[in-house]
Amino acid sequence: MGPGDRLTLTTTGVAAGGDALARHDDGRVVFVAAALAGERVVAEVSEVKRDFLRTTAVEVLEASPHRTAPPCPHFLEGCGGCDLQHADVAGQRAMKRAIVVDALRRLGRVDDPPVLEAVHGVPADGYRTTVRAGVDRDGLPRFRRRRSHDHVAVPLCVIAAPPVQQVLSEGRFPGAREVLIRASLATGHVVCVPAPRVGRGVEVPAGVKVIPSHALGHRNGAVTEVVHGRRFRVSARSFFQSGPAAAELLVDAVDNALGKDLDGGGLLVDAYAGVGVVGAVLADRHPGVRLECVESGHAAVEDALHNLKGFDAEVLEGDVSVWSTDVPPAVIVADPARAGLGPEAVDALAGAAAPTIVLVSCDPASLGRDSRLLADRGYTLERVRVLDLFPHTSHVEAVARFTRRAPG
Repeated sequence: MGPGDRLTLTTTGVAAGGDALARHDDGRVVFVAAALAGERVVAEVSEVKRDFLRTTAVEVLEASPHRTAPPCPHFLEGCGGCDLQHADVAGQRAMKRAIVVDALRRLGRVDDPPVLEAVHGVPADGYRTTVRAGVDRDGLPRFRRRRSHDHVAVPLCVIAAPPVQQVLSEGRFPGAREVLIRASLATGHVVCVPAPRVGRGVEVPAGVKVIPSHALGHRNGAVTEVVHGRRFRVSARSFFQSGPAAAELLVDAVDNALGKDLDGGGLLVDAYAGVGVVGAVLADRHPGVRLECVESGHAAVEDALHNLKGFDAEVLEGDVSVWSTDVPPAVIVADPARAGLGPEAVDALAGAAAPTIVLVSCDPASLGRDSRLLADRGYTLERVRVLDLFPHTSHVEAVARFTRRAPG
């Protein structure tokens, strides 16, 4: 068996990353791109390994009830920006919840994962206010083809917010290899950052600011976004959610996970604080909270210092894995990057002995691993809410509440 061969498969589940799962007759796991769980498909082999095969569905013999026509024509051309457009939104959310449950069982060794049934999400179209695109030899923005270094022209992107979409359609950045496009829905301000350089002949819609990456600063590359009525400066080099609707949904999920834990005030530690959105909104909602933010990205630290003026807040620039405190926090909220906390950061956070840790995870596998590490350090996983902040993609966000077990 080799690339190009075809198999008839019945899919039984879904893997992290969005591929459906099946079994070959010889027992090997088969990953099936462009298929959904519960389908019977003809799949073409693209990669053969000793333990698994990678394939792509080329014909659907028995379709899932969640299968739908992709809303974007470029999906069928192989655009890698979205990988779940062949499923309706309800099906996508069910898949994401199933992925989280599976990761907690396999990697977290949680027998009965306490994952809430309802998956809340943002509207599926026009939600992304930040996009990083490749640039072709003609200077035109392009997206990468799935599992390839080639690019696909995408004059229409259904998940990009309208100001970003306009740049993708009309922008030209000769001399650049990629371009970051960030828009503010609150002000309409749009910033483009071509990298590593940009030549003559740049073309962008009227009012769009172009800043070469070497000239980028906190002020000239920032936009202002509004989350739950509060304004936040977000520099081009700082992380922000897929859009303000996603940021609001995430903060609400964190606040819900906290319950009444901050009703009496106390110290709230916002680990991996970014530009300070979560900490600021929670401090707004819970009088008497003192805020300590920990963040390693310098641009985000500068933004957080700006955004948290007027709060009883301290912003610490550094790695969470070496953070410590002499004051026991009432709550720790941690929102690490895709790799998760890992042993060193878990040791640092657990060492603070906070009664509650709320972990925001953007990768089910790291959530599973971190859940096991926290359990080993005396924390019990109470509940998990899955969020769909990146519809039409396999990106999964989850908010998990852990409480500290009494010693002995």
